[in-house]
Amino acid sequence: MKKELLKEIIETKNSKKEFAIITNINTGENCIYKKNKQLNKSFDAYKEKIDFYLNTKKNGTIEESNIFIETFSEPKTVIIVGAVHIAQYLVNFIKDLNFEIFIIDPRSYFASKERFPNINVINKWPKESFSEIKCDKSSALITLSHNPKIDDPAIQLALENKFFYIGALGSKKTHASRCLRLKAANFLGEEINKIHGPIGIKIGGKSAPEIALSIAAQLIAEVNKKQ
Repeated sequence: MKKELLKEIIETKNSKKEFAIITNINTGENCIYKKNKQLNKSFDAYKEKIDFYLNTKKNGTIEESNIFIETFSEPKTVIIVGAVHIAQYLVNFIKDLNFEIFIIDPRSYFASKERFPNINVINKWPKESFSEIKCDKSSALITLSHNPKIDDPAIQLALENKFFYIGALGSKKTHASRCLRLKAANFLGEEINKIHGPIGIKIGGKSAPEIALSIAAQLIAEVNKKQ
């Protein structure tokens, strides 16, 4: 691979946009391909199939050819509200899984760069914080503060923006109370039922790392379901 192409790959990956590296495994010729961009003439005959791989986020060799495609997806935004102990373990589990992670907590003694190195930390209330983050259907919310004054506004914003995943920490009783508050705020049952509460898959975990693992597993399952 040429140095110029490697530099372009690094820059494109850092831009957090989806792209594919197209390689002729016989000749070693390769290029970067992005959606709606012109493809190198050497690979133009395979454009339709290359688009299929890029759109389905798959890697592989095009049938009856020597063309290999490696795709790189745009990272999904994961907003974690509540910089508690569970959040530290959760970040460690998912930080290398193509997520752009944000930690939101107005309590600066919890949310700090020391506790969450190399992670986007915002020491503001959810309503203020969300205005600084690109939120859409490719975003996920995980609320861990166990404080309705912090968690509820974040959940409401996530519902309004139709996040693909919303999970909230708390017991069944806590979640039932949460649902009543959301109904009082004029959210429909259909919307409220999309919230994973209590959060995480059932593995019987009690400790902070076990709970974090169950949340990470549920989040990844929802990502794969979406794809």
